[in-house]
Amino acid sequence: MALKIRLTRQGAKKRPFYRIVVADVRSPRDGRYIEILGTYNPMLAKDDENRVTLKEDRVKHWLGVGAKPTDRVSGFLAAASLGEKIERNNPQKAKPKAKAQERLREAEEAAKAAAEAAAAEAEAPAEEAPAEEAAEA
Repeated sequence: MALKIRLTRQGAKKRPFYRIVVADVRSPRDGRYIEILGTYNPMLAKDDENRVTLKEDRVKHWLGVGAKPTDRVSGFLAAASLGEKIERNNPQKAKPKAKAQERLREAEEAAKAAAEAAAAEAEAPAEEAPAEEAAEA
């Protein structure tokens, strides 16, 4: 059975309060859990000591058994010096998708064509101007 240390939401609407629990990865977010390991109250100030509470001995036990913390919980554990913070980096996520890349290529080609046309147009009147003056004279 794969285990996660994660948050379950409690509290009223617009007044969140979270429990830090150990749960099976297949159970729903606010569903069944194995044990409560602490709490997280985002409504308190960041420097408040009661914002995050943890049962350190139980957290160590579940980490030893093989439970994996989520990103948010790993940050709490790192702040309590019970584990390392998980740093995620996905540079592919920021890249535009295929259709957007095609649109960008088309826009670049259109801009190049417009620049070439403008350059050709800028050269042409300079050459034609003396011929027109000669025709008028």
